Amino acid sequence: MATALPTTDRLDRLAEKHRSTLDQALATIRTRAYWSPYPEHPKAYGEDGSLDAAAGLAAHKALLNTRFELDQPGTDGWTGGEVSPYGPELGIEYPHADIDVLLPAMRAGTAAWRDAGAETRALVCLEILSRISARTHEFAHAVMHTSGQAFMMAFQAGGPHAQDRGLEAVAYAYEEQTRTPAGRADWSKPQGKRDPLELSKEFTPVGRGIALVIGCNTFPTWNGYPGLFASLATGNPVLVKPHPRAVLPLALTVSVAREVLAENGFDPNLVALAVERPGEGIAKTLAVRPEVRIIDYTGSTEFGDWLEANARQAQVYTEKAGVNTVVVDSTDNYKGMLANLAFSLSLYSGQMCTTPQNLLIPRDGITTDQGPKSYDEVVADLAASVGGLLGDDARANGLLGALVNPDVKARLEAAAGLGEVALASREVVNPDFPDAVVRTPVIVKLDGSKPDAQAAYFSECFGPVSFAVSVDSTADALELLRRTVREKGAMTVGAYTTSDETERAVEEVCLEESAQLSLNLTGGVYVNQTAAFSDFHGSGGNPAANAALCDGAFVSNRFRVVEVRRQA
Repeated sequence: MATALPTTDRLDRLAEKHRSTLDQALATIRTRAYWSPYPEHPKAYGEDGSLDAAAGLAAHKALLNTRFELDQPGTDGWTGGEVSPYGPELGIEYPHADIDVLLPAMRAGTAAWRDAGAETRALVCLEILSRISARTHEFAHAVMHTSGQAFMMAFQAGGPHAQDRGLEAVAYAYEEQTRTPAGRADWSKPQGKRDPLELSKEFTPVGRGIALVIGCNTFPTWNGYPGLFASLATGNPVLVKPHPRAVLPLALTVSVAREVLAENGFDPNLVALAVERPGEGIAKTLAVRPEVRIIDYTGSTEFGDWLEANARQAQVYTEKAGVNTVVVDSTDNYKGMLANLAFSLSLYSGQMCTTPQNLLIPRDGITTDQGPKSYDEVVADLAASVGGLLGDDARANGLLGALVNPDVKARLEAAAGLGEVALASREVVNPDFPDAVVRTPVIVKLDGSKPDAQAAYFSECFGPVSFAVSVDSTADALELLRRTVREKGAMTVGAYTTSDETERAVEEVCLEESAQLSLNLTGGVYVNQTAAFSDFHGSGGNPAANAALCDGAFVSNRFRVVEVRRQA
């Protein structure tokens, strides 16, 4: 690691480089406009020290079949075992930590990190993100070969979009910490003819303690960065526990963070990595350690519920499962609606927490700009739209990526037995990765009034599975939507209608049940995509998640303000 610069020099350098970016981020979370400092296009990289496509691929390949050195305290062995969803074994070994040694070491640097102040912490976090951005091509390969995302999605979602979410968290963290004035505040209370009561007061944001980030398999950086940077920016050490099948993207992140912290005079152990041995299950052990005071988790409802019930010493932020629903009432752009839904169902093989699962369609059909369409016609036309979108194998591979694990494949295969199949899943061969498991989505028709059908569509079926559920009317669809969100949760809700009354009714359901709603999407924006600084990912108000990415509530309870009063 590079030698740390003198304090004044490094702070001046960080401010010169990143203060304008922080200011723009702060402005944008107020306006909710589009903005990103991180380029989305692969060709934007290769200058100013960033890695271009060839250099990024070479950097990724150089990591394969090596030991990933981090120089962390308490390393007691090595572990690994990642296998790309595209087939190849990564062959990377990571340090395994003795947590009884690592956790105390992580706390050693907290006083200096606390005393640095909110602005310095924010600027250091922006430097970490800047260096990650310069290596976006390398990170893209790491995300692709651990999550199964196709390269362009891994590049964008795992790169600039994840970095945006990290920066957004830093901006909210800075905003919340600076609501209370930093430094000295003089207090004087008049006492009539007597001398006033006078005190000198200082207010210091203080982190809660070690923050644990429990990573997910599908979006290791996009879902991991908000909690990581929110906790770090508010003064907490961060221990990153990656999903065992998706270690590399977060190991790279930890490595960059440790390097930047050391260069700027802080203890690199403020950010550390905890990789588990096969079957070790260290997340539960770490989650109840008294040193761990914050937990960020994305994954199954079962483990999320366990964390909320058992990690009593920690502030727990969870994003769990939900049943995302689209109400189809009517449309004035039938072709656009079908195309938009087809893309939403296909993107990353439906392996997104925001992918629609249940399509609620009146059994008597809907009105469209192409005339009335029966339930059967809507479902058949949607199936044809998905089939057309994915009919070319090259385009299909670019949209679908690979199934992330065998459980997704098993759910996909079982879904065909739940009802009448409107669109059968087919196998797609990836010529570059013949061992990749690539499947197109299945669409199953279900009668919403039958109890056996309800058991199917009322449970999350994560992956490329969608249910076209016939309902008696749009009013019944709205009642089913309300019940679904209230009991099962939803990260997203979509609706198509030409009726102002129906639009208001859908909106009212989503406001009452705290679900994020997208109306009449027929163009290039999709219900399963959200933009940092503008869109809230989840609401924190229904069972799918207890927090939103990102708002003030996501960061404000990661620190407390401690006051010191002195007699003036």
